Amino acid sequence: MGIVPTDNLEEGMVLAADVHDRTGRLLLGAGVELDRKRIVILMTWGVTEADILGGESDSLSSTLPSEFPPALMEAAEAELRPLFGENDMEHPVMRELLRLAALRKVIHGNP
Repeated sequence: MGIVPTDNLEEGMVLAADVHDRTGRLLLGAGVELDRKRIVILMTWGVTEADILGGESDSLSSTLPSEFPPALMEAAEAELRPLFGENDMEHPVMRELLRLAALRKVIHGNP
């Protein structure tokens, strides 16, 4: 299934990776099955997304049209990363901005 926004988590889903709060403290470990209480805990601690087991991955390669090789996206991200300076690239918003910028670069070429 891949990365799922916290608002879309459902009971019975299983974590594919550990979930940490903003300070790095472990909240729930990989392999934990989510129930309502655990979902509320994630939301309470400001977790915006979780990596969930099963189904198709929500990775960059699965969101691209098939004519874009993943290597092309990776190259575009590598070229754009310096423009993001000292930003925390682990933050979900910054990761998404980089992904969108790379996608635009791949589709439209250099700006």
